[in-house]
Amino acid sequence: MLPKLNPNAKHGCKIILLGCLAVFSSCKKEKPAEVTPQVQEERMLTGYADPFIGTGGHGHTYPGATVPFGMVQVSPDNGRNGWDWCSGYHYSDSLISGFSNLHLTGTGIGDLADILFMPAAKELDLTGTYENPQDRPYASSFSHKRESAEPGYYMVYLQDPQVKVSLTATQRTAFQKYNYEGAGEASVVLDLGFAINWDAPVETAIEVEDARTISGYRHSTGWAKNQKVFFVAEFSKPIARYNLFKDQHKSEAGKVTGKTTAGQFFFDIDGSRDVTVKVAVSSVSIANAKANLETDTDLDFETARTEAKKAWNQQLNKIVVETPVDSLKTIFYSALYHTQIAPVTFSDVTGEFRLENDSIVKADYTAYSTLSLWDTFRAENPLLTLLEPEKVSDIINSMLAYYSVHKSLPVWTLYGNETNTMTGNHAIPVITEAYFKGITGFDAEKAFEAMKNTQMRDARGLQFLKEYGYIPYDKIDESVTFTLEYAYNDWCVAQMAKALGREQDYAYFLNRSKSYEKLYDSETGFMRGKSAAGNWHEPFDPKFSRHRDNTDYTEGNAWQHSWFVLHDTANFIKLHGGEEPFNEMLQQLFTESSEITGDYISNDISGLIGQYAHGNEPSHHIAYLFNRAGKPWLTQYWVHEILKTQYNTTPNGLSGNEDAGQMSAWYVWSSMGLYPFNPASAAYEIGSPVFEKSVISLPNGKRFSIEAKGVSESHFYIQSATLNGKPFNQTGITHEQLLAGGELVLNMGAEPNKTWGVKQAN
Repeated sequence: MLPKLNPNAKHGCKIILLGCLAVFSSCKKEKPAEVTPQVQEERMLTGYADPFIGTGGHGHTYPGATVPFGMVQVSPDNGRNGWDWCSGYHYSDSLISGFSNLHLTGTGIGDLADILFMPAAKELDLTGTYENPQDRPYASSFSHKRESAEPGYYMVYLQDPQVKVSLTATQRTAFQKYNYEGAGEASVVLDLGFAINWDAPVETAIEVEDARTISGYRHSTGWAKNQKVFFVAEFSKPIARYNLFKDQHKSEAGKVTGKTTAGQFFFDIDGSRDVTVKVAVSSVSIANAKANLETDTDLDFETARTEAKKAWNQQLNKIVVETPVDSLKTIFYSALYHTQIAPVTFSDVTGEFRLENDSIVKADYTAYSTLSLWDTFRAENPLLTLLEPEKVSDIINSMLAYYSVHKSLPVWTLYGNETNTMTGNHAIPVITEAYFKGITGFDAEKAFEAMKNTQMRDARGLQFLKEYGYIPYDKIDESVTFTLEYAYNDWCVAQMAKALGREQDYAYFLNRSKSYEKLYDSETGFMRGKSAAGNWHEPFDPKFSRHRDNTDYTEGNAWQHSWFVLHDTANFIKLHGGEEPFNEMLQQLFTESSEITGDYISNDISGLIGQYAHGNEPSHHIAYLFNRAGKPWLTQYWVHEILKTQYNTTPNGLSGNEDAGQMSAWYVWSSMGLYPFNPASAAYEIGSPVFEKSVISLPNGKRFSIEAKGVSESHFYIQSATLNGKPFNQTGITHEQLLAGGELVLNMGAEPNKTWGVKQAN
């Protein structure tokens, strides 16, 4: 029996009655190009999205408030350090230290949690240093019984000060509303010394500007080495008095500057017992933060909450699914919600944003940061090409602005900083995919120059790739993963070169994209580390894992990393001796024991089905390889198994890090029956949908629907298919076909049809 995640997962936790889908009458099946643009009736779908999914286990999500791709993410912070507190919050905790205005969604490294506010009901001594969260004088216990969240809104009751806290947001402004239900003097604490995990302040400042306004900045180092956040906060009531602190000492001044600063602001709450604070931030200056705030000056909390909910509902309505199983809707719309959180808006209303070298760029596009490209190039960025193509252009322009300074494309950018986290250069497939999907709005020639120069550097092991034709394990760590991912990056550069008429570049990079062949060991069937002298790395254990140091694989082992050949699968299968031995080993991946060996095993290896690890991104394409090797019914079987066992409606509903939307994007695609196996190919593999019908509203006004007739828990095998009324006997569909609008109908059954899609599978 295969291992299953959370077999006692709760189902049917939310019920909303949905109207019938509007009849897609204008779509003429035989001529999909004639589908006319039409507006789909909007449904209230936010009730299905649960922000608490992923806040437990190793999901690393946060439950707080943001709007789609918003600049601010206002959310509770428990105040603890540790891997499972990378977003600031974990569902297992019972303490809240405050509500900061910037957060990461689902990453494996802790940073941000900047500009922390916290209500209090008495005067506090803020001169101490706090080794433990409970030592902070403003920390409070809370209960999940008095905590709730929905897209764009979060609420919790703090038991110690007896304050109800509500959070919401606009694109660039965070709203915190405090209702003081108990006795005592109403006040708000601002602690710019607060930090979690890798982050540490280097210089902070607070200034009381007038009776309702404070401003300042927080400069810090951590995962992002040069993070500069400027802020302005506006209170709904005048400040009656205040205490400011500089480096753990009380100050009598109206402005304090130091490594750590803090303040407590007191209010007269006779009459209304609510105090609302609006907080806007900027990477550039306090003046820009004020400009950001001015766009929401006349907005009150409830109006902002209503607008946030409306914005989220519009986003979720871009895909409407039909199923009688309510829990599947909860999982789907929670996943779709999580895919719309990052990347985050980085430029101010002025168009300005800060780069890592402190230069200020003024752009005519919206700049984005939090680019977790190693994760998101696989399914998250492809989803944006379908639902948000205009944002894809802005993301690419943001990467090109980064290139103008660094002369290389970003690897993993956080708040304008390069973290150099993870392997490969996966801005490259994001650009290639956009180009081949017809997305304009960026300079293709400039983009190609950036792609080529990035791959021709001597940094990050590329000098060894140029010298040896692969990256030797005795030169750098994670050499196998680097080699395989650079091979794919090179193929993407080659395709772009060919499209732009750069034949010499095309030939060079296409040849280098074969580098994966040099690490394939025909005796074991695995991709293995090889020394500069050409010797295999011994001893070899395909189940062995060592995290980051002295390892050939990134956050995994040979079983999980030996399948990353997205661009040349026909040749990859031949290396294994053909389809039969390839499928035999691929099936063994899912049925092998889940034992992981080693003394320093990567925590990222999670969500195991055999040696397949769905909790980490290198495994995400693997189940679709059966399509390429002539056994699409096995793709259908294993995709169904992953959908069933790796996601649920509890806080532990993700089997690994959300990673800025990638874990959820896999579910969104796969639950509809599609997956962008090789994103840069501008095509999708067909798997096994869980919904009776999925309707995608496309940016061009058309719709594409996927209907799975007879689908159920036991009927997940495709028996036959039609596309716009014509027989469809292949396991792939192009982006162009999707954009044309129309209907893919899959007839499902309980037994595999071993002839459907086989002829076209290679």
